[in-house]
Amino acid sequence: MKHLIDPMDLTVEEIDKLLDLADDIIANREKYSKKCEGKKLATLFFEPSTRTRLSFEAAMMELGGNVLGFSSSDSSSAAKGESVADTVKVVSCYADIIAMRHPKEGAPCLAAMKADAPIINAGDGGHNHPTQTLTDLLTIRREKGRLDNLTIGCCGDLKFGRTVHSLIKAMSRYANIHFIMISPQELEIPDYLVEEVFSDGKLNYEQVRTIDEVIDRLDVLYMTRVQRERFFNEADYIRLKDTYILDTKKLKKAKPDLSILHPLPRVNEISVEVDDDPRACYFRQALNGKYVRMALILKLLEEAGK
Repeated sequence: MKHLIDPMDLTVEEIDKLLDLADDIIANREKYSKKCEGKKLATLFFEPSTRTRLSFEAAMMELGGNVLGFSSSDSSSAAKGESVADTVKVVSCYADIIAMRHPKEGAPCLAAMKADAPIINAGDGGHNHPTQTLTDLLTIRREKGRLDNLTIGCCGDLKFGRTVHSLIKAMSRYANIHFIMISPQELEIPDYLVEEVFSDGKLNYEQVRTIDEVIDRLDVLYMTRVQRERFFNEADYIRLKDTYILDTKKLKKAKPDLSILHPLPRVNEISVEVDDDPRACYFRQALNGKYVRMALILKLLEEAGK
């Protein structure tokens, strides 16, 4: 049985096949509308979510399957002190596949050791968010036509942003990728990621402080919000939350085919005036998330023999 805990669990070939399947689902939705009849997806969300949870649920429903689960730890037996291991062991009795989000890093990995059904990590603390990464890869490929030879700017909260961490690791295996990290010193990418991905010199990156100094060089701009829930100090959050805001003025210097991504939710780091710019991809990105999760559910159920 195979789980998806980290984007690096998948080979490049497996990722490409998943993206191909997602593209086929987009082109032939009726063909897949009954693929999961009689199957159940459990969404175990110990941390609040809108897009990720609902896109998983929509994905399973569009495949003809059913959904059960909870949307916060307060509405589960975790509030009574039940362990993650026991929760997934029990839920495995009721569901064919499980999508799990948890605020603690490593919790989905523990769940995978105990569950009798495939586990999909839907986000664990500041660590990984592999299905968002698949969403991002599908969006970049559909917008740019490739996943190599790209200059990608990551802007905002690069220290706690699990979506950025997962994307960097996934893109590290494609040729001629150059990352430009745009953040204040306090929110630079963590040392573990530098050591894990950039230390061998095969992948290039640079660190800058403003969008303006690099936007004309970017093929993709990946914006993130400064996440209040990841801060221990409220004063630091308030001081940094408005540091980087993308608006139409900044975009005047950008390439005409720039692709602007954002994992959402947005607070104010992208001005609403940007929404009408054809380079704004983030709502298409959210839709792509449903299709790539449909592809992943199909693949994992097939490999589990369910």
